[in-house]
Amino acid sequence: MMSVRLWHAVLAASVALAPVAASAQSAPVGPSPAVIAMREQWLNPAINSFTFRNTDKVFESRAVPRSGPVAPLATGPTLTMPVHSTGSMVMGYDGWADRTFTNALLVMKDGKLVFEDYRNKSDAATHFISFSMAKTITALLVGIALDEHKIHSLGDKAGDYVPELKAGGYGDATIRQIMQMRSGVDYEERYDFGEHPSLAATIHMKAVVRNQMRFADPAVTIGKKTVPGSTFNYATLDTAVLGWILERATGEKLETYTASRLWGPLGAEAGAFWLADGPPGIGRALNGMGYNAVLRDFARLGQLMLDGGKANGKQIVPAGWVGQMTTMIPFPADSARKAEFKGYGLQTWQVDDEPGAFSAVGLAGQFIYVHPQTRTVIVKLSYNPPVEPEWLTPEVLSYFHAIVRAPAKP
Repeated sequence: MMSVRLWHAVLAASVALAPVAASAQSAPVGPSPAVIAMREQWLNPAINSFTFRNTDKVFESRAVPRSGPVAPLATGPTLTMPVHSTGSMVMGYDGWADRTFTNALLVMKDGKLVFEDYRNKSDAATHFISFSMAKTITALLVGIALDEHKIHSLGDKAGDYVPELKAGGYGDATIRQIMQMRSGVDYEERYDFGEHPSLAATIHMKAVVRNQMRFADPAVTIGKKTVPGSTFNYATLDTAVLGWILERATGEKLETYTASRLWGPLGAEAGAFWLADGPPGIGRALNGMGYNAVLRDFARLGQLMLDGGKANGKQIVPAGWVGQMTTMIPFPADSARKAEFKGYGLQTWQVDDEPGAFSAVGLAGQFIYVHPQTRTVIVKLSYNPPVEPEWLTPEVLSYFHAIVRAPAKP
């Protein structure tokens, strides 16, 4: 075994030699092999209950600081969590939470916190990855930019704000069509890695993992597959284009605009952050999949949407905008999507037949579920495996429906 004295000597020698070694070779570009290896384990089902937290320690990120008064979360009567039954199994909340890969869950009713649970060594200070719930946050920012006349109309073309897009498949797609995931571009949300990776996999590896390109760069040269507006095609690239439009329209970095227009006015209790596709000065915020926040602040976002864009005593998002976001285009009966997913609005999902209900949805079981009829907001932050069992989403939604109807006790 190496003695402490010898270890200190080796450490001192390596530190002394470091400048010489650095001067003999060019400075490293991009993340180190060790960081790349960590990033490649992000979705590993053996550890993703932990890798989905505090991701700024592994990926590039952009801080979204909180500011101003914190919007208090009043406490209501304790919610009696329902029993869940499936087949021959009957279980309480804890059994359901473990079965459905839950990291944290919070329920608001009538604007009051009635249930809050942290699991797997997470707590109220843990920052969780939203994955594609970030798309709904992007839509809120688009509404604010419209209200400020930074974006003039949803009928404007993407190229009106980002001229680089004019020659490619996005050239004649409107902002509305992009928000509806009906841009018409030739992109498939299919992550095939290996010797011949799909475009989505290539973007993920080169932009998110290796920071060798910007996530939205392929939007400049991508071709067209269908007439814009005609066909729903879920595409994170569409949302990346919206982020690019927002930055050009507002003249601000997305993280700065998020902090000043949404996060501060919301009354968030903690700072948040966007993941990014490169270091400061090079990369941009990953607005299609990269927002990170604490559980209670995700709940504040849900309450903001339930309250028609109002939060912390102010109209934060323009009146009527959440209504536009949640006006759904139903999927046809022969849709290849999961049967539980009924329609899509502006970067926002209809996940069931509950009248007026809508949801922000993220990869691996992230939900901000809003049920206006019962004035309920449910936030579920999860660590689903990459290949989800078919029963998982139906059981999650079934339990959501039981929650919105569950009684509270004084």
